[in-house]
Amino acid sequence: MVKRTRASSQLNSVPKRRRGLSPSFSWNSFWKARPTYLRGLHAIDLQLFADNDEKTEKATPKKRQDLRKKGQVMQSRELPANLILLAIFISMKALGNFIYQECKTVFQFFVSGASSYDLSSSSEIMRLATFAVLEIAKMSAPFFVIAMIMGALGSYVQIGFLFTAEPLKPKFSNLNPLKGLKRIFSTRSLFELIKSIAKVILIFMVAWKSIQAEFTNMMKLMDMDIGPITVYILNTALDIAIKICFSMLAISAVDYFFQRLRHEKDIRMTKQEIKEEYKQMEGNPEIKSKIKQKQREISMRRMLQEVPKADVVITNPTHLAIAIKYEPQKKSAPYVVAKGADFMAQRIKEVAKENQIYTMENKPLAQALYKTVDVGDAVPPELYKAVAEVLAFVYKLEGKNPNEQ
Repeated sequence: MVKRTRASSQLNSVPKRRRGLSPSFSWNSFWKARPTYLRGLHAIDLQLFADNDEKTEKATPKKRQDLRKKGQVMQSRELPANLILLAIFISMKALGNFIYQECKTVFQFFVSGASSYDLSSSSEIMRLATFAVLEIAKMSAPFFVIAMIMGALGSYVQIGFLFTAEPLKPKFSNLNPLKGLKRIFSTRSLFELIKSIAKVILIFMVAWKSIQAEFTNMMKLMDMDIGPITVYILNTALDIAIKICFSMLAISAVDYFFQRLRHEKDIRMTKQEIKEEYKQMEGNPEIKSKIKQKQREISMRRMLQEVPKADVVITNPTHLAIAIKYEPQKKSAPYVVAKGADFMAQRIKEVAKENQIYTMENKPLAQALYKTVDVGDAVPPELYKAVAEVLAFVYKLEGKNPNEQ
């Protein structure tokens, strides 16, 4: 309030005739004339108040791989569950006769010999229990195997093959009550509630439509025996269950889409995180530049150490310098021992002068050698003649014989 009062007093100090539309009034001059404490507000960078930690970038492949190793992958639990139920109901319908025969065998075994069993004997009780357990395992084994296969298939379709014990490790952060409340009142919880309601409505609708379609057949059950009635009821119940499972696949598709969007949002990264990851993968740019600089310095020193061994240095004359050496005993053609441009060219010429290596100016040859020949490589055949003339001139001038070197 004080600041506004002082600012308004500053405005009131301006004559009224200059507050109107008079061309002599300038808001710029008034703004410059404002108090110092108000002038400082003009220099504040509003970007300082921006949220730089906002996760707006998609997750990088490296982060996805790291999260995958920890078991944090996108997966809808609805798809494997519905596939398991669908496979079990279909297999129950297909193996109905097998189950009926096994149940009949167990029933006859216990009923036919009920009077001969000695239940006071522990061995007899163990024999009967073993028989019952084996028969139950025999009947349930196919469904157990089918459930395992469909569960693995449902997970493999979504995330591929993944084995990690990371999710089994205890996380004490999950015991935080604030996080628990946040999860309860979240978009994910709301979606789960809507999904549960949709399941109930869908199951009711499919079951009701199926029962309506079988209503005429149900009226005929009053004239049937208990056996056919039981078979009809079981077959009808399995058919309704299979239809419900097929309809639930639609909810599984919606759940998969939602889980994918949620997972992509949860693993987003900030721009700073991407920069830090890049530094970890590629190395710090400053360190890399220093390493490259050191490598260049080492390479330059090695080249300069070879210049005193050269026979001649061909120059541009100021921008390029190429040191040539010819050793018939080692190589069949002359080769470049050092080359450089600008500053490096000046250093090569200085070292050549210090070691009394002849320097010759030849612009076309210097440019051709610099562009086509690397250090340590032989001169190409198209430049043999030009280089040979230079070496012949130098050898004649210095009275050298290359064959005697």
